[in-house]
Amino acid sequence: ITHLDAQIGRVLAALEETGHAQNTIIIFSGDNGLAVGQHGLLGKQNLYEHSVRVPLIISGPGLPEGEKRDALCYLLDVFPTLCDLVGLAVPESVEGQSLVPIMTGEKRKVRDSLFFAYKDLQRAVRDDRCKLIEYSVGDTRTTQLFDLRSDPWEMNNLSPDPKSSECLARLRKEMARWQKELGDPLLGK
Repeated sequence: ITHLDAQIGRVLAALEETGHAQNTIIIFSGDNGLAVGQHGLLGKQNLYEHSVRVPLIISGPGLPEGEKRDALCYLLDVFPTLCDLVGLAVPESVEGQSLVPIMTGEKRKVRDSLFFAYKDLQRAVRDDRCKLIEYSVGDTRTTQLFDLRSDPWEMNNLSPDPKSSECLARLRKEMARWQKELGDPLLGK
């Protein structure tokens, strides 16, 4: 991490020295993480937050500094965000959403939910509070429901709790909507 910080510092210093810092948009993101023992897993074969959530930092002229947003987004939202920031039209074929309204405080969100898939094994959907993960091992279907606000490490599965039935039904409906929209072969399985 120290080496990465030093290299980013070199890039930022070069922008300052050449007079380009005030007309440059800087985007920093990372690859998705891997489990190193969390949930008893090793690697990237899961849809828990520790393996799908990535950093995204955007700075540039006219953008608020030092602020944090918790809006749901995909990395495919970076391109339309850049187009928006520099005044270019976003091609119709682009599926991403500009994050500029979130960054400027005009909106709190541009997405209501996110959908995740890992091979033909696992599916997940999350909103700004809860996450549903469903997967099968052999003939055994597993459902996990987490309240990400009170349980950000996804350790307390709420799916068996009758008090969570409304949230579970809502996220299952949202997952089916995503699966239908994307032509997911696991829809209904």
